[in-house]
Amino acid sequence: MSNREQPTHLEISTIQPIAADARHGTARDLFTVWFGSNLMLLTVVTGGLAVSVFRLSFAWAVTGLLIGNLVGAVFMALHSAQGATLGVPQMLQTRGQFGSLGSLLVVGIVVVMYIGFLASNLVVGAQALTSIAPGFSDVPGILLLSVLGAAAAVFGYDLIHSYARIMTYASGLVLVLTFAWIVWVHGLPADFLARNSLNITGLLGTVSTAALWQIAYAPYVSDYSRYMPQDTGARPAFWASYWGCTLGSLLPMVLGVVVGLAVGRDTLVAGLAALTGGIAPLVLVVFSIGITTANAMNLYCASLSSLTFGQTLLPRWSPGPKARMVSVALISLASLTAALLGRSSFLENYTDFILLLLYVLVPWTAINLVDYYLLCHGSYHVPSFLRRDGGIYGRINAVAVICYLLGILVQLPFVANPLYTGSVAQAMGGIDLSWVVGLAVTSPLYYALARRSRARAGARLAAGRLQT
Repeated sequence: MSNREQPTHLEISTIQPIAADARHGTARDLFTVWFGSNLMLLTVVTGGLAVSVFRLSFAWAVTGLLIGNLVGAVFMALHSAQGATLGVPQMLQTRGQFGSLGSLLVVGIVVVMYIGFLASNLVVGAQALTSIAPGFSDVPGILLLSVLGAAAAVFGYDLIHSYARIMTYASGLVLVLTFAWIVWVHGLPADFLARNSLNITGLLGTVSTAALWQIAYAPYVSDYSRYMPQDTGARPAFWASYWGCTLGSLLPMVLGVVVGLAVGRDTLVAGLAALTGGIAPLVLVVFSIGITTANAMNLYCASLSSLTFGQTLLPRWSPGPKARMVSVALISLASLTAALLGRSSFLENYTDFILLLLYVLVPWTAINLVDYYLLCHGSYHVPSFLRRDGGIYGRINAVAVICYLLGILVQLPFVANPLYTGSVAQAMGGIDLSWVVGLAVTSPLYYALARRSRARAGARLAAGRLQT
């Protein structure tokens, strides 16, 4: 394989380690892939939750989104820096913490997460297209966006990077134009800044939502840095991913706040069309195309995760591009079904979905980052990731699995969700601090238990050598 980007060529590799002579790209590519892929309608809708669901004023909504993105992107970018070093997908690398079979717990959850985001993107994109042509069903739009995303995912890594680079400039220009049109051409309501007010529950909910938006990328962010040359370096990879994802997320989220306050509750996509007037078709079409970029990324990584799951059960199998095509088709069908069934109550379902992700992603990211940066210092035996017995990492790392499950359980009293509210959250008036507690408990617990476990294993190994 050439060490230059080939967007029109079918990617051959799937979950296999990327050889040194196949590495290509620069840290700037990491900025554009995360900036361009976030400039889409679902990001706008997510920002709108700060005023439509959490009922914050403009200033407090922007403050909450800023804090959440800045904090959450730290975790996202720390995972991104792993890809250039190890050259493998994130879920395959998770075997280094959980063991070959133990990692299936996380991999399975992550695939479900991808399907949820894919379905959400399809619904929002279809809503945008029907706003341009009122009276038409949103089903054709959902089908069209699903097909376009799948086509890009089939071609793979280089095409997705190239596509995101184009959308960085196209969507970026349209975003600036949209802000300018709403503020200076259409105009904002006279009481715009006075609408809604500060409430602590809403502020923390907004911070959590924005932080999760970033943390949700953690299970696959290194999939898009694994082709980077090893001399790219961890720091450049970190900062390029950090600022690309932070700025690419925050700016459209602020647009969502503006639209949500200006037009009211549950009408964000239609409201965006109303506020942009004569340029509405341009805005909605470009942001819908941006959804195709994000869906291609989600589909591609869902495919890698599902292939990782399958290879764990069939260790001699080395999946190639045909396997990626089949998995992309199956995952596309699942997300398409979810979109068609859930589109009538999208906003309510989406809010519950992203909050639910907090409880299962946070313990995993804590374990992965502690293991990578504090225990192994980025040094892993990559061939063991693909061995039947898990190599030096074994089949199941009980310490990681136990810490992961405890990390979920410890959050439950602090959960404030329409599906379930814990006792501590109730006592605090519905404030959800579960993700903070999950990080604070899981990180030191795993560090202490993993160090002790490895020290004992080292002592047993040394004793065995002395006896022989």
